[in-house]
Amino acid sequence: MDSDVHHTLPRGRVEGPRLAAALYSAGMASTDDPAGQQGHDPTGQKRPSRAEAIVAHAEHSISEDAIVAAARERAVDIGAGAVTPAVGALLSVLARLTEAKAVVEVGTGAGVSGLWLLSGMREDGVLTTIDVEPEHQRIAKQAFTEAGIGPGRTRLISGRAQEVLTRLADESYDLVFIDADPVDQPQFVVEGVRLLRPGGAIVVHRAALGGRAGDANAHDAEVSAVREAARLIAEDERLTPVLVPLGDGLLAAARD
Repeated sequence: MDSDVHHTLPRGRVEGPRLAAALYSAGMASTDDPAGQQGHDPTGQKRPSRAEAIVAHAEHSISEDAIVAAARERAVDIGAGAVTPAVGALLSVLARLTEAKAVVEVGTGAGVSGLWLLSGMREDGVLTTIDVEPEHQRIAKQAFTEAGIGPGRTRLISGRAQEVLTRLADESYDLVFIDADPVDQPQFVVEGVRLLRPGGAIVVHRAALGGRAGDANAHDAEVSAVREAARLIAEDERLTPVLVPLGDGLLAAARD
């Protein structure tokens, strides 16, 4: 019966997900573990909550090939952040779902996230990746070469993303991935949404800030910026958002 009702409802009456206002106002108050799983094991170590255990399981569910693993090691060597394997896998899935031919990445790093994005993109797709550090891009280029990715499939732009993004064309990209300084998230979200074609997706990493973004008592510059970025996404009626608890939090949204 429920199935019949679902099929007779006009699509316009079925609302998509919306972000809770607390996510971008004063943060979300912490709650006790709903499953009552907290406590200590026989050795006295604190047991993870049910939510923590699920996230840990997801984070360890993905394996990486030798090329991505080598890029991750180089990221550590140069002090560049790198997405976790689970985040990378999700980026690959999103690129595949959007049939991404044109992708913009803010924050090249050592090429870890770029490799994951390229793995899900169309074979004729082009990744435009931006980083202010030329050395990072040199190392990322090495990773792309090791993976057998032709030079025509990547466009590495060295410069400030605040300036580079403004030069890119409106509605010309299938996926925008932002992995940069949290204080710049609001500006990058505005530009990223502008770049998206209808049906495209924007993904913002570091949307949780290690839990600080959800702390009602936290009001520093990074937290304020992350909340503002979430507000911009929440209030854009063209976007259907979701917050994914992988890595340092992924705020993703699909554009109508």
